[in-house]
Amino acid sequence: MFIFNKTEIEGVFIIEPKVFGDERGFFMETYKQSDFEEAGLNYKFIQDNQSRSHKGVLRGLHYQKNFPQAKLVRVIQGEVFDVAVDLRKDSKTYGKWVGVILSAENKKMFMIPRGFAHGFLVLSDAAEFVYKCDELYHPEDEGGIMWNDPDVNVKWPLNEEPSLSEKDKEHPLLRDSKISF
Repeated sequence: MFIFNKTEIEGVFIIEPKVFGDERGFFMETYKQSDFEEAGLNYKFIQDNQSRSHKGVLRGLHYQKNFPQAKLVRVIQGEVFDVAVDLRKDSKTYGKWVGVILSAENKKMFMIPRGFAHGFLVLSDAAEFVYKCDELYHPEDEGGIMWNDPDVNVKWPLNEEPSLSEKDKEHPLLRDSKISF
């Protein structure tokens, strides 16, 4: 059982699972195909991924050029600020972003459809991030836009410069990218 909260960008949802807990711990479903389909989220997930990062690490904003992925993301340890940026050229929200805090404590999930750049900033000392994808990862197909693109203007909750990979330091601005979603 899930609550599917629409966001201001069509197709992007913040999902809250029903959590059954007592003094011993908790149980929750993290995905149930029939519930997602009933909510209009008809994805066939074919790959699960997990990453661990330390406080201040910013990963993103990533996408795949020719093999775009829809992603269902959540945090199983720690806390992140997670962002989806609409890169669908014909969308009325092209270049707009939605962000949400995902944590092991709040157990929220973020559904990001194909045609979006995705990234997250680790807010806790460390975070473990897991996600389902509806397309395989193709390393040669990676793309990205700069995390601090002034036209996109993501309001990252930062107190200092984030820790970035060398690859993430080199992404173009959205206006200079050649995205064709």
